[in-house]
Amino acid sequence: MEEDTSEEEKGLWMLSVGGSSCVSGSGAGLVLTSPDGWTLEYALRFRFKPTKNEAEWEALIAGLTIAKHLGVQKIEASSDSQLVVGLVSGEYEAREDSMAEYLAHFQSLKSAFQMLRVLKVPRAENA
Repeated sequence: MEEDTSEEEKGLWMLSVGGSSCVSGSGAGLVLTSPDGWTLEYALRFRFKPTKNEAEWEALIAGLTIAKHLGVQKIEASSDSQLVVGLVSGEYEAREDSMAEYLAHFQSLKSAFQMLRVLKVPRAENA
């Protein structure tokens, strides 16, 4: 028996992103899941020293860029970064130039999707 899925949820891809920055190295991970349940997993290693928030942005932008190139139309991204989600939702204002640049890059990617949601999830649930 098929699940009753709303029209908005049909064809919805899921993107989970996370970034990390520490003395020993910096990177990010992302998992992109299709509506059919197959997953693409990526690990990113940075050749620059990002802040934790910059690493989170890099993961989100990389995931959305991959989704765009795959022709994804509907996507829901989850991040444990309160700052990134707050900036995307308009709840926060970008005070640093780097955050404003990341937000502008996100906004330019946003138009590639019919539907794009970015949700805040607890770190423990961000897989």
